[in-house]
Amino acid sequence: MIKALPILALAAVAACTAPEVRLATPQIDSDVSVRTSFPSLEMRLVSLPTYASAEEISTQQADGTITSGASLLWADDPARAVTLALARHLSQITGATVAPEPWPFDAYAAGRVDVRFSDMLARSDNQFQIAGQYFIVDSEGRGRDRAVLFDIAEPISAPYGAPQAAEARARAISRLSVEIAQKGL
Repeated sequence: MIKALPILALAAVAACTAPEVRLATPQIDSDVSVRTSFPSLEMRLVSLPTYASAEEISTQQADGTITSGASLLWADDPARAVTLALARHLSQITGATVAPEPWPFDAYAAGRVDVRFSDMLARSDNQFQIAGQYFIVDSEGRGRDRAVLFDIAEPISAPYGAPQAAEARARAISRLSVEIAQKGL
């Protein structure tokens, strides 16, 4: 009976904890169409700043500090979610076969997209900013490699909460996809 007490105490504590609250980023479809000579593209797992790669939602305060709380979490791993969104958008925009790494097909992809974020944050001025650099690699060696800087801000609509920030993030990722297709591919 004494051995059962720690298990019962652990079960009681687990029953008292609040359920996790998670926020999904809405899917936004792109109506832009860009022709590309890449028939297939591998989308590398994006690189995010530490604060943006955590499942806690981070925001910038008026004094410039970045805070997060455990009361609201992203519904999916941020790097995975952004990678999948970029792959989906690039596929819609270009008509190419776009898949996240590891490349799931037998033949190698004709190109690779690698996006490295330096910023991904709901700012205190009610803008959602993404910034960084993306790289386009021509796997077939035709000299079409590119390295391009980006800095995109989307307004966060009132009442300036987490759902509105998630929508602004989705719009920013959509805009980045269009930029990659137009300037990089």
